[in-house]
Amino acid sequence: MTESFRRDGEYEQYETPYQGAQQQHASSPVNPEWPPPPAQPPTAPPQPATPSQPAAFAAEGAGSYGGDGDGGGTALLTAPLAEPAAPAPKRRTRGPLALLAAVAIVAAAVGGGTAYGIQELTGNDTVASSSTSTNVVPSSAKGTVAGVAKAVSPSIVEINATSNAGESTGSGVIITSDGEIITNNHVISGASTIKVSTSDGKTYTAKVVGTDSKKDLALIKLENASGLTAATLGNSDGVQVGDQVVAIGSPEGLTGTVTSGIVSALNRDVTVATDEGQSQNQGGNGQWPFEFGGRQFNGDTGSSTTTYKAIQTDASLNPGNSGGALIDMNGNIIGINSAMYSASSDSSTAGSAGLGFSIPINTVKSDLATLRAGGTDS
Repeated sequence: MTESFRRDGEYEQYETPYQGAQQQHASSPVNPEWPPPPAQPPTAPPQPATPSQPAAFAAEGAGSYGGDGDGGGTALLTAPLAEPAAPAPKRRTRGPLALLAAVAIVAAAVGGGTAYGIQELTGNDTVASSSTSTNVVPSSAKGTVAGVAKAVSPSIVEINATSNAGESTGSGVIITSDGEIITNNHVISGASTIKVSTSDGKTYTAKVVGTDSKKDLALIKLENASGLTAATLGNSDGVQVGDQVVAIGSPEGLTGTVTSGIVSALNRDVTVATDEGQSQNQGGNGQWPFEFGGRQFNGDTGSSTTTYKAIQTDASLNPGNSGGALIDMNGNIIGINSAMYSASSDSSTAGSAGLGFSIPINTVKSDLATLRAGGTDS
């Protein structure tokens, strides 16, 4: 058993010099391209330790000089030289750690870029409504009537049209900075002169560009206008019953009046007059004559009529709101107000009953090219 332990010790001495040689090679200031130590151990057997010489020193001596194992003095000389080998493992360790850190940084950068791309594609950084993802209202006033009114009021105008049949007051929506304005056909139908007042109190003369009585739409253009605030046209296909809305117009000549409510129904078949005289007189009581469900409201629409699909709202509308804007809570125009129901035929007592109708803005957008070309009525 004792011999067995001594042989094991000798084998450990045999292995240790070779490892010492590797350490010395790794710490030597030589060309790193030189080949590593031979794979096979030295041929000369290591010298056994003497009672006066520890096994560790004997092993160091043998490893330092190729295994000649001559004397403990040699071991003492080589022991300090072996100390620089200690940093070698650190150098080997720093490489993988630095590589892992670099990989982690790159992965983080790629991950951040991916998240940003998804955010941009999904549009999460905006407050999207059911109608459109465009946000006109400042973030500090999102979803408020005050925020919508402040953002959109500069784009809404009052229209005063004069004809042989009399005068009518309505509203309009600026769609270009140089003064293109969308309104109802019945507001300007047959007019000889058109005056437009903006929210800042300026007055312009306007000319008719095109009309479409079948959709009760008209496009007029201000003369010598520039730098106006154009409204943002939304997407009425996304509107849902129950959506909050804001209406802006000039009821009874009260410029810039703001009311609010919800969308109470969709796709209402509303029939309005296309006859110039009937539209201009507005039923003879200041109201907008229209027909719904086989019944006529606010007067006789006459024999010349047209029907369109309308958005129904309970936002308060009154005479003068015609041609104005129905707006979602992001500040996008989703409809052009065109008709309202009044329970009274007397204009002095007539008022909003919470039944208003708007032409969907997608109908307007699809008709713009026709209107700019002069309209179907020219």
